[in-house]
Amino acid sequence: MLLPEIYYLHHDVVFLAKDLIGKYLFTKIDGQLCGGIITETEAYKGMEDKACHAFGGRRTPRNEMMYARGGVAYVYLCYGIHPLLNVVVNQKDTPDAILIRAIHATHGEELMLKRTGKPQMKSQVTDGPGKVTKALGITLADNGESFQNKRIWIEDRGFDLSKIEILNTPRIGIDYAGEDAFLPYRFKIFEP
Repeated sequence: MLLPEIYYLHHDVVFLAKDLIGKYLFTKIDGQLCGGIITETEAYKGMEDKACHAFGGRRTPRNEMMYARGGVAYVYLCYGIHPLLNVVVNQKDTPDAILIRAIHATHGEELMLKRTGKPQMKSQVTDGPGKVTKALGITLADNGESFQNKRIWIEDRGFDLSKIEILNTPRIGIDYAGEDAFLPYRFKIFEP
């Protein structure tokens, strides 16, 4: 079932970052479907979070989409190379977002291999935020895309998380954020 618009308006970005674990992320680009189960996310809590692009009310052409009403994609370039996908949540002008860090591929694996240049489907094909966007064909052109359309969307397919451990840890690669680097805003399916 497609996640409804109201889902993205929830006020608690950390809750939603955990809740997105087990949901399915899909793209359909040039008529080709691919996607998988979201297995890792990170929450970015708007103006109060030193790791967030909108910390302190910062508003730039790059992060403007974070201020949109929840339910759209915020795609930006990391290191000027990798487009990264974030799910904008909360009300308009509350810049909360969730970085999609990893998925477990379930649909369109051959297409993902072609896009990534990998010889076989292993977890390493989609185990990082830049790898996810590359495998799914997401680019900067998807910045602002609604998750209610037929290009990029998220579904709840009733994935059973009851027997799966979800790790809750600090986020990765944000040492610049001082004490906020230690906030437990990262969620990941535990794989022994």
